[in-house]
Amino acid sequence: MNLKSISEPVTKELEEFSGIFSRSLKSNVAYIDLITKYILRQKGKRIRPLLVLLSAKAGGGITERTYIAATMVELLHTATLIHDDVVDDAKTRRGLASINAVWKNKASVLIGDYLLSKGLLVSLDNDEFEFLKITSEAVKRMSEGELLQIQKARNFDATEETYFKVISDKSASLIKTCCRLGAVSATKDKAVAEGLSVYGENTGIAFQIRDDILDYAGRKKLLGKSTGNDLKEKKFTLPLIVALRNAPDSKSREIMKLIKSDSKKKFEQVYDFVIKYDGIGYSTEKAEMHSALAKNAISALKNSDAKRSLIEFADYVIERDS
Repeated sequence: MNLKSISEPVTKELEEFSGIFSRSLKSNVAYIDLITKYILRQKGKRIRPLLVLLSAKAGGGITERTYIAATMVELLHTATLIHDDVVDDAKTRRGLASINAVWKNKASVLIGDYLLSKGLLVSLDNDEFEFLKITSEAVKRMSEGELLQIQKARNFDATEETYFKVISDKSASLIKTCCRLGAVSATKDKAVAEGLSVYGENTGIAFQIRDDILDYAGRKKLLGKSTGNDLKEKKFTLPLIVALRNAPDSKSREIMKLIKSDSKKKFEQVYDFVIKYDGIGYSTEKAEMHSALAKNAISALKNSDAKRSLIEFADYVIERDS
């Protein structure tokens, strides 16, 4: 199972979207066009527009409004990635030098703001006020989730409850928005929109848990982050939270002291700790649970190739290795 096969029901529509998205980046300022052309070279998996298109097709059929929705969320997502790279001082993105590595932080923040404003204008220029409301709620949740994670990293006091609050807001909210926008662009049936929203939220949670497992499981991420990156940033993700809870108090205190230190060898010790005290196993079960909840949420949708792809995507997010 891979994204190419999952994308098959909307292959032509994704090609059309790519052209629309490229045109949406254009500016009368040559410097902006230079940077946005580079952004297009950093072509990612386009998961978010894919989910908008699949949700629309499964929920009633792709319309012109669907392309507006897909463009909005991809502009928003791209803006947040650029801002994240500034915050994280990331040097690479999708195998290429990050925007901030090439053009420095000031230009990166401004180009992120530019893309965010373009996303807002896409909705306003087309009188899509419902789209704007849905997307604005996602931006608010993403900001809240990011700030809560920063607070907990500073205080070293993250719990499982806090973790799920963070990933629901920071990560799952945008996936939920993709699916809801797709549904709203295709149908007025509120039950369909709600089912696809629940699907998106749970798929997004499962996606992030898998990402956090992979940070321990070991692989080089396409976006340039190496294994153990979350630990370097003192982010308390589910595998570590669970292991700290399961371990004897004395061992947990020892690991916490190590995490707070600047030791360059701490990842190996923390990795062994997480494996020993079932951080990976428990987290995998949680990811599988949310994948199942996602699939159940769209069970009432009429059977179609698009619905089947959404079900396959819910499986893909917990099986992927990159």
